[in-house]
Amino acid sequence: MAGAWKVAYADFVTAMMAFFLLLWVLSMVPPETKAGLAAYFKGELQYDSSATSPVSNNPFLQNTARISTDSVRISENEKSHIAIAQKLQQMLMADAVPQNASGISADDVGVQLRVNSDAMFQPGSATLSPQGIKVLGSVIKILREYNLYLVVRGHADSAEAQPNYPSGWELSGARAAAALHYLSTDGHIKPTTLRGICYGDTRPYKPGTNETSRAANRRVEFVFHRPEVMSYSVVY
Repeated sequence: MAGAWKVAYADFVTAMMAFFLLLWVLSMVPPETKAGLAAYFKGELQYDSSATSPVSNNPFLQNTARISTDSVRISENEKSHIAIAQKLQQMLMADAVPQNASGISADDVGVQLRVNSDAMFQPGSATLSPQGIKVLGSVIKILREYNLYLVVRGHADSAEAQPNYPSGWELSGARAAAALHYLSTDGHIKPTTLRGICYGDTRPYKPGTNETSRAANRRVEFVFHRPEVMSYSVVY
């Protein structure tokens, strides 16, 4: 036991080395990244934990309001994604879409806007609400300002379809189609730049069958991406 203090001392030195290494790493992190990490641990940011979603949340993009593309060393592609995300955030806030009813995320493919169906459509239907038309107006502005293609993905919860639709497949497909129809007719967006797909209830955003989970699961996702992405990447 006479040498036990040596083991304890070695553990102490190792811990101190790890601590100072952590401080050194943190000193190299840009302030905007620190702000994003702080917001995450405070629970201020919502992240999509769905492993099935092709477009995953990016902590860098989640804090776009605090990022200046002039002072951060990032690629032109990332600058474009940040600019689009910032514009979407401004438009959503201007139209007063509830924060818990929407979300913005990005990856190397493009930028995704998620909006709960309750904020866009009449209950159990594919009829656009006034708020839904405002959301699509924001989508139209983004498509006109940037040279982008768009994939609209419709989702439904596990019980919403009855009795108006045979299943969530038809309902989610009808909602995606309604959004695409509005974009191409009222928004005059070229149909060749638009795609749509329905998932029914096969890709839930939140697990569970309570009303909170179901409200989150019935949603429409708008994936903005560059034209060339269609040739080498699956955005569905």
